[in-house]
Amino acid sequence: MSHLGKFKHYVIAGASAVGGALVSYYIFHSENKKHAYASWTTNFTPSEKWDTNWDRMEPQSLVKPSSGTVDDNRFNEEVQKVKPKATRHILLIRHGQYNLDGTRDSERTLTELGKQQAVRTGERLKELALPYTKLVRSTMTRATQTAQYIEQALEKELPVNDCCMLQEGAPIPPEPPVGHWKPEFHQFYQDGARIEAAFRKYFHRAPASQKEDSYEILVCHANVIRYFVCRALQFPPEAWLRIGLKHASITWVSVLPSGRVTLHALGDTGHLPPKLISSM
Repeated sequence: MSHLGKFKHYVIAGASAVGGALVSYYIFHSENKKHAYASWTTNFTPSEKWDTNWDRMEPQSLVKPSSGTVDDNRFNEEVQKVKPKATRHILLIRHGQYNLDGTRDSERTLTELGKQQAVRTGERLKELALPYTKLVRSTMTRATQTAQYIEQALEKELPVNDCCMLQEGAPIPPEPPVGHWKPEFHQFYQDGARIEAAFRKYFHRAPASQKEDSYEILVCHANVIRYFVCRALQFPPEAWLRIGLKHASITWVSVLPSGRVTLHALGDTGHLPPKLISSM
């Protein structure tokens, strides 16, 4: 074959290769372009699927299953009766700075800084002007005192409940582990069961009988709040220690009627001037 013939052969072969690549590129992108606007149609498999019945209040799970087509009307009617209609808003407040030198809980009272923080947080909650339904406080001194300052700042009659399940503790061994914080392993079993029970008590969708949205204030502790957030969002609970929370910060979680959960704020301290922000 002459040099000219070889050149023509290579040009044709090259053009075929390029053309084939262009055709493949066009087909690939044309096929994928169909799904560009609907992520749920891309056959993507999530690493973790949302448990719709995480609070055991999914309406379909609360009524007797349908036994067939004839029984469908009864089933659907009963599902509608137990279907939530309101949203539950839970505002988690970490207590203010306290006396770390106290050996007993009664000695671990708020410092002057902690008192100022609690007052500012109460003022912020008042500014939000939400229709608060109740205030629940941990029975530990620093949380009780913080709640008292918040209650005074709100300047309204509000049901106040004490809850020992909201006390500080070690919810679950953290991952990754840390060297500077090593409670006895049996403490995780004791505290973990209590804190998990508190989560189940306060985090769930509204009952069908609740007509209006509710706004509950829970004044408690950093470890408890961090664990609650991980559990509510169905994140690995062992990740709780990766979250940092400042004193008197506001964390806002909403449980929708559908059972979905929204985190509006995590450890918000925007209401505190820099000189009042602390974590230890």
